[in-house]
Amino acid sequence: MAKAKKTEKPAVRHEVSGIERLGLRVSSMINHPVAQIQRWVTIHRLDTDGDREWEEVMGLLNETSGIDMTFNDDESVTLRWEASAVEDRPVEVMEQVEEPAPF
Repeated sequence: MAKAKKTEKPAVRHEVSGIERLGLRVSSMINHPVAQIQRWVTIHRLDTDGDREWEEVMGLLNETSGIDMTFNDDESVTLRWEASAVEDRPVEVMEQVEEPAPF
């Protein structure tokens, strides 16, 4: 049997822009379980965060209702939010009913 030649396509790499990278970092920090429990997070500006990217992401956060922003002296920003109606609902616990074995 003849072996079929594998033609490998070079992997296409998508470069992430500065604003996408910052947006992903901020989103990850906000969605972190600890931040969700305490309902606040402090975002520190990194050396790799450009002025334009930082201003744009902070502007988007500022326009988001339900988020209180505090600009700190060290150029970090603390975000605080209240629990949403979905988070305030009590958690329902369903008890498992043991079924008799079929044999």
